[in-house]
Amino acid sequence: MIRIAVAGGGLSGLAAAYALLSRNDNLQVVVFESDARAGGKIWSDKTDGFLCEKGANGFLDNKPMTLELCKELGISPLRSNENSKKRFIYSGGKLNALPDSPPAFLKSGFLSWKGKLRLALDLIAPKGPDDETVADFVIRRLGKEALERLIDPMCSGIFAGDPYKMSIKHCFPRIKELEQEYGSLIRAMLKLQKAKKKTEAEKMRSCEDKNFSTSQPLNSSTSQSNVSPAPSGTLTSFHDGAQTITDALKEKLNGRVTLGVSAHGIEKKGNLYQLHTSQGIVNADAVILATPAYASAEILKDFDRALSQTLSGIPYAPVAVVCFGYRRDKVVHDLNGFGFLIPHIENRNILGTLWDSSIFPNRAPEGHILLRTMTGGAKSPHLASLNDNVLINTVFDELKPLISLKEEPSLVRIYRWEKAIPQYVIGHGDRLRLIDERLKSHPNLYLTGNAYKGVGMNDCIENACKLADEIVMKITG
Repeated sequence: MIRIAVAGGGLSGLAAAYALLSRNDNLQVVVFESDARAGGKIWSDKTDGFLCEKGANGFLDNKPMTLELCKELGISPLRSNENSKKRFIYSGGKLNALPDSPPAFLKSGFLSWKGKLRLALDLIAPKGPDDETVADFVIRRLGKEALERLIDPMCSGIFAGDPYKMSIKHCFPRIKELEQEYGSLIRAMLKLQKAKKKTEAEKMRSCEDKNFSTSQPLNSSTSQSNVSPAPSGTLTSFHDGAQTITDALKEKLNGRVTLGVSAHGIEKKGNLYQLHTSQGIVNADAVILATPAYASAEILKDFDRALSQTLSGIPYAPVAVVCFGYRRDKVVHDLNGFGFLIPHIENRNILGTLWDSSIFPNRAPEGHILLRTMTGGAKSPHLASLNDNVLINTVFDELKPLISLKEEPSLVRIYRWEKAIPQYVIGHGDRLRLIDERLKSHPNLYLTGNAYKGVGMNDCIENACKLADEIVMKITG
């Protein structure tokens, strides 16, 4: 029987192990997790009737693989309500609703008229190099004001990152693809919008031909065209929080997950790998390192110095998550929305706040609300390490004038991640190529996780499943 050892019991490691067994149940798979719980940074904390997410709070429903996995696991995804479509950006001392259409955007005050006119130069801007920073790309195509007011907060919200260092190709590949394919983002948007309308019209005619009712709204996720270059889809989680999926994976693995056991080294003895753990040596035909890049670098430091150094070069941004629980009557703002992000140019001390209880049910007791604020990130890492009292006061002082808080919160929870989100900075593609080259020297040694080809839950699941397919094909082929 082929033995596969997986180091790391977060979403990537659990998904890889489950996918391997679902494709070939004759495999002997075991997962080692250094923590006392599985799930990694997917961690739902239920306390005093509130449900606080320490890390990721969900995934977008635009990738079928995650939804298919949920079906296999027997868990029911919960899509966010209509409030999630209303998003805000802080500017000019207040929260401004993000426009939901090009005409609304032109009427809005997000950009000056000079900034809006600058957008038109996208039609004649030259294509850029194969890769460049997000800032260079946006300034070249849309102007500096668009970068500072619109794109910068998006970078903070997804990556807690710095657009002047982030790789456009690896952080927002769809945007780069549109430029290469259409030569202009505006031209791409117009053509994709036209293609979407055509697809929906054809679908409607098909329904009419088959005597189906067309009174039901069309499911845009079936369209072949994505109108937006930014990530699209509806934020989706579960009634009991994002941890539902990692709990379900662990349960399906049926005792194959060993908690409280860390991996700290690896050797090759003949055709076998020896994974050195805190409870002894584990022999395996194949090893998957599903730990964060810095942890994988430590495991590999005496096995492959070059690979270890490449992995250790992937930077991470620190983030502190601060949850405030309130009685509803103690917050004047209607909180009818997803929440807000803050451009770095505004010089505030938080990255933004999600109104979690407005997005999903079961996040706060009846008559209460839950606010989840992020601080730190690549641009202001020191803010993530403020002591608890200073951090609480900082967040309260930032939120009080914005959403009219009447008093201090009834519940406070702080979750700190010293290395929260991997940063795909310029040169990330070169790192990936070096990693692939080094792994060719070590057959049956694999890496997976959010440090490489996508930071979201969808990415972790998709990459883990692809890896399982590769391994099973190699074994059976």
